[in-house]
Amino acid sequence: MTDISPSAAAGLGTFERWLSVWVALAIGTGLLLGNIFPSVFSALASLEIASVNLPVAVLIWAMVYPMMVGVDFGALRQVGDKPKGLVVTLVVNWLIKPFTMAALGLLFFEHVFAGLIPPDDAQAYLAGVILLGAAPCTAMVFVWSNLTRGDATYTLVQVSVNDVIMVFAFAPIVAFLLGVTDIVVPWNTLLLSVGLYVMLPLLAGYLTRRNLVANGGEKAVGAFKSRVQPFSIIGLLVTVVLLFGFQGEVIFERPLVIVLIAVPLLIQSYGIFFVAYGAARAWGIPFNVAAPCALIGTSNFFELAVAVAISLFGLGSGAALATVVGVLVEVPVMLSLVAFANRTQHWFPKEGDGS
Repeated sequence: MTDISPSAAAGLGTFERWLSVWVALAIGTGLLLGNIFPSVFSALASLEIASVNLPVAVLIWAMVYPMMVGVDFGALRQVGDKPKGLVVTLVVNWLIKPFTMAALGLLFFEHVFAGLIPPDDAQAYLAGVILLGAAPCTAMVFVWSNLTRGDATYTLVQVSVNDVIMVFAFAPIVAFLLGVTDIVVPWNTLLLSVGLYVMLPLLAGYLTRRNLVANGGEKAVGAFKSRVQPFSIIGLLVTVVLLFGFQGEVIFERPLVIVLIAVPLLIQSYGIFFVAYGAARAWGIPFNVAAPCALIGTSNFFELAVAVAISLFGLGSGAALATVVGVLVEVPVMLSLVAFANRTQHWFPKEGDGS
């Protein structure tokens, strides 16, 4: 994080630049309020319909909807323009990342940390990291791409392709990995979560974008996103407050749990980046495509992971806690990788054909 230039740092808004700090403060607030007002959190937890917690559903929509407005399906027409970068990212996102995350979770929670984590908790944390690993990022990608002066068109294509694949692939991959690791999969709840937090926001974002473009072009889209983006960050922080309010007793009893969950997440993040970055370098992909394709594969759609963890396992579950730890570590990790990429851009060729 120390070598990001002022101009690159300026690509982040105030909230995004300090997101890990806000998340840490939200964690502290949740722990404090959960111990002072336990009855309030219990009442919020009871507001459920068909395994969907209503307050959290509203907060997740506040997080996801602004991102979906930025998805331009017209960009899919350019999917073949720079196939190498797209191939690297899609292979990493869908054929490597979910499975390595599950393997690392299994290794650490059920073996390396076996003496530190009760078996039931280990399975819950494993479920949470599996959900993170199966949810590639669709929003902060634009920030990471901008910080490396990446190809904006490529990034837009990547996000659009990922969203289309996610509609069909997320639920089967999650169900398979949870099943392989002997975690019971409530299919109805899983499919409901994908519909509620992926398909419907994607449809709403598409309709909103189409209306904005028709009435004011891309400038109107940008203005709208600027107005609603604060709600996304607020939704995330309030969700973190709720989650840690429910987890307060467990965390005060075993504060080491946050560190234990973070270990496989950190190894996964750095490992996946270097796999993608190394593949891009070996394939001769230009830096303005190589950096975004590696960063996209590394980042997570943590909003979706949090939402599905809550729907499948509950607000007070270890799975939900694990997804929130993913939020805590993601921003500093990604900024450190942005700094590394910017320092090593001379490893890659300049923009050229066939990338």
